[in-house]
Amino acid sequence: MGEREGAPAGCGFSVPVTDTTMSARMDRWICSFSFLLFCAASLPMLGNANLLQELGPQEYFSSLQAGRASLAYFSRNVSPGAQPFLEQIENSVEALQDYGISVVKVNCPKEDVSRYCGKENALRKAYLFRGNILIREFPTDALFDVNSIVANVLFALLFNEVKYVETLADLQNIENSLKGRSNMVFAYVPATGTAEHRAVMEAAFVYGTAHQFVLTTEATLLKDTGNDEPDVSSAWLLFCHCQRAMDLAQPCRRTPMEQALTMLNIHRHLKLMGAPLVTEVAEDPEKVSTVHLQLGLPLVFILSQKETYEADRRTAEFVAWQLLGKAGVALLSRDVVDLNILLRSNVALKTPDEGVPIKYLVLEDTDEVITLVEDKSKFEQTQENEDEEEEKENDKLDIQDDQVVEAISRDRKRELPLEQILTLTEETFHSALMEAARMVVLFYASWEAVSLAVLRSYVEVAGHLKGTQGVLLSQVNCWDWPGVCTKENITQFPTIKIYEKRGRSLTYNGMLGTEELARFIILSQVSCPLKLATIDEAEGYLRGELPSELSSYHRTSVLGVFSKATSVAREAFVEAGNILSGHVTLGMYFEDDALALSRKYAVSPPALLLARSRGQSVEGIALSKQNAQDIVQMIRYELLDIFPEITVQNLPHYLQLRKPFLIMFSDGDIGQMESKEMLKLAKGRPQQAFVICWLNLKNTPVGHGVLKAYFATLPSLPVLIWVNLHTGGQVFKFPPDQSFSEMNILSWLEKLKAGLEIPSSTLSEEDWKPPLPAYNFLQMMETAVPEFTLHTSYSHGDTQEQQQPKSSEKKASVREEQPKESGVKAEKGQSPGRDLRGTAPRLAGREKRHSEL
Repeated sequence: MGEREGAPAGCGFSVPVTDTTMSARMDRWICSFSFLLFCAASLPMLGNANLLQELGPQEYFSSLQAGRASLAYFSRNVSPGAQPFLEQIENSVEALQDYGISVVKVNCPKEDVSRYCGKENALRKAYLFRGNILIREFPTDALFDVNSIVANVLFALLFNEVKYVETLADLQNIENSLKGRSNMVFAYVPATGTAEHRAVMEAAFVYGTAHQFVLTTEATLLKDTGNDEPDVSSAWLLFCHCQRAMDLAQPCRRTPMEQALTMLNIHRHLKLMGAPLVTEVAEDPEKVSTVHLQLGLPLVFILSQKETYEADRRTAEFVAWQLLGKAGVALLSRDVVDLNILLRSNVALKTPDEGVPIKYLVLEDTDEVITLVEDKSKFEQTQENEDEEEEKENDKLDIQDDQVVEAISRDRKRELPLEQILTLTEETFHSALMEAARMVVLFYASWEAVSLAVLRSYVEVAGHLKGTQGVLLSQVNCWDWPGVCTKENITQFPTIKIYEKRGRSLTYNGMLGTEELARFIILSQVSCPLKLATIDEAEGYLRGELPSELSSYHRTSVLGVFSKATSVAREAFVEAGNILSGHVTLGMYFEDDALALSRKYAVSPPALLLARSRGQSVEGIALSKQNAQDIVQMIRYELLDIFPEITVQNLPHYLQLRKPFLIMFSDGDIGQMESKEMLKLAKGRPQQAFVICWLNLKNTPVGHGVLKAYFATLPSLPVLIWVNLHTGGQVFKFPPDQSFSEMNILSWLEKLKAGLEIPSSTLSEEDWKPPLPAYNFLQMMETAVPEFTLHTSYSHGDTQEQQQPKSSEKKASVREEQPKESGVKAEKGQSPGRDLRGTAPRLAGREKRHSEL
């Protein structure tokens, strides 16, 4: 072994075994003692080697060495939001030093206006240099922990060694180019910047010269590579034996790694793939040791003889391919085995356990050999699996099993046009509120999937409302500016608030789609309730006479009529209007002739007048309750349709009634006769007892899944169903041989009430919950950033109202930039680094692409 650099001259790691003279022994003793003193003196230095270096800009750039990689973060003064990043950078120093990469915090003087210190945007990035060449720049929110830092840095440095693919054609081209020359390691990770991504990059750093590494985050490639039911939430690795493949028409053999994707497991898998497929043994099998045994796997011996050598060799190779990665296979000459065993055995099994004798067996075919190994492996791993079960469950919590994440991943290449949206910071937030008469603010987190999906809807809203007077849309990234979000009491992402100059603010708690957001923003501009001065104004309001910009968003006019003596009810109605602002339009009339207006519609003040279809029909309702919350619930109920079409958006409103559903499923619009009979039924007396509705499977395809949950085989359509989701869960189907007439349906309902009908099915009493618990990002941030104190609240607005489920109807996208191969001198020209903004841990679509794209 060579001498350690810096040790006393003549002192090596090994001590010579010969000593001819006392002088020689003394010299060696002094040398060894000196070496120990040197090591002891070096301990403090070694202990501090992992600390983050801090240099000035000039000192840093002058220290860069050609060919050496360096990760630098330029900072003028550390804000609370940057502290977690610095902690993670410091934690990663040791890991990056293992790959010869230094980590430096560059302290920028206040007067420095250079490229890396002079711009605020530059101070929120980390820069990777090789020598004085800038390789890549990273937003700090892309480097959220040690795994993401190591993975991203190695990914950038190895962009020529690790090829990134996103289509099957790209993968096949690489595979064909390697046939007969080299093997390929193909890895899928759900997202870059994760522990699995780091493991692949570290393996590529070590084994990149021996094998071609290929990486993807495209889930569709899993199925294309032969996995019929891929688990897209788990990382996956294949070893492709292209070196053995000579036929371009045939794919390379592939051996999946069945263990979790860690550096140790990848190393183990590659060692096994590099071992001989079949080992020929001509000695006592008890003395045989192979890489399989050393790595804890069994070794299968196929007993052979001269007369059947070629056939036995083919059998051994076939078994070896089936057991690759699970066990080793050796061809054992019978000449060295005891004669008593030869007569009754054709297979032997050696386990890695010390002291366990080899088992000699008589098996009928190769399937029995494979079953022997696999069943034994399962048996031996049972205890290990039980020990790891808790860890695996915790790992599952890191995956959002969510269609929103899938949408973000699928659309991640599309760049969002943010020109119509004002970006606010800690410095500009309050001044912007002071200047604008009315401002809409989206509070979001750039690493959170739902936030990115809603940001797409928000951009579409900005496009729809472009040029609308009094509407200014803005955004605050809470990951960059946690102080703003703390002061504004933002307790969940995303949150949309409307600020008015007089200090009033509204929090949006509806659906997060484009149409709903735009409607809320426009309607919230109108006073709620709108005070009307004359009967003519009141009548015009009931006819839907509103400003033109509101016409497309206005549906039903609700007018509260009050006399001077009903001040309590009027005040409660005003409070209800404040709660419903942005969701409905309310009018209020309380002049002296209010009695005459109300009597026209057969009610007395206090009362509500509901005008549907722009005043074609006006319904008068006595306002018996004088509590604001009761009035809110009453208005919401009265605004529900009599015979609604159920959609994903409106279903929560009807579920809140906690009534049974009489629902007709139809493949398209229901017929005129069915519609007429169902409307007659809905307008009758029983409508107070249950919800009468219909569902168009073409408009709402999720209805197919509902029918599958109700019936073993899908019924012919249309079908009428009675289901009580809140009590019992029994599902009844209207007799298919009867027509959908009001009389027939009422008769059937009477039989249900009397218990004379047998349910078609009964739903499970289990709660309908997501397949996995939600990842608590707020708690994670609260731990990481103590100044950003978050209270885990999962509802917006008034706490007494039931929280309605939210869904993002549109797919969001994040920006992707292609890398540039040509290096750029530090401090000169434009940055070649790719913007990774929007990168999210364990959420889909992390953009770290390579030049091969």
